Amino acid sequence: MEDALSRLCDVETRAVGAGRTDAGVHARGQAVGTTVPLRWTAPDLQRALNAILPTDIWVAAAHEMVPTFHARFSATARAYRYRVGTSDATRSPFRARWEWHVSEPLDRTTLRHCADALLGAHCFRAFAVAGTAPATDDHCCTIHRAHWCEQGDAIEFEIEADRFLHHMVRFLVGTSVDAARGRQHPDVIERLLLATDNHETSPPAPAHALFLERVTYPAALYLGTA
Repeated sequence: MEDALSRLCDVETRAVGAGRTDAGVHARGQAVGTTVPLRWTAPDLQRALNAILPTDIWVAAAHEMVPTFHARFSATARAYRYRVGTSDATRSPFRARWEWHVSEPLDRTTLRHCADALLGAHCFRAFAVAGTAPATDDHCCTIHRAHWCEQGDAIEFEIEADRFLHHMVRFLVGTSVDAARGRQHPDVIERLLLATDNHETSPPAPAHALFLERVTYPAALYLGTA
């Protein structure tokens, strides 16, 4: 992104992302902030970037923002989606890159119970990689939305929060799926939300089935949208 911006602006141009995802995670809604010369309008910059960016990067939208906007620190929420395939069709080369194949039956009631337990503000120390946050971090996140939904022969976990910790969504999915297939107690999420470490947390679900769906910013930060 910085190489493309620098080429278009004829000067070295920095880009600031809304955050980092784990290696292998996909992003449908990553956000990037940059400062460009006044000659560029948002629509023109979007078209120009899409003409020269690598084929695995696409600018879906571009907006002019207030000068104080920061792609990371101005965000008020982030949303992720995780896709679990429940049939042999998941092994297809057209799906295997985007879905985690789970062959055991998954109890949907348990999955819903796990998701419901997440709503609200909690300490997620048990669902983060130890030592990746500052010692002063309380590991508290506020979950605005969390649920599982059927998508044909797959099932998807959707979650939105004010922030996420390192590997947090993957730990939540891995533990919830283990509960739904009988490897963890159905109330494991409630217990781990009170835990001070991740010793009883299931391994994180594979990265390749996780998608960053969107990053949300206050409407007041967008220029020309009134």
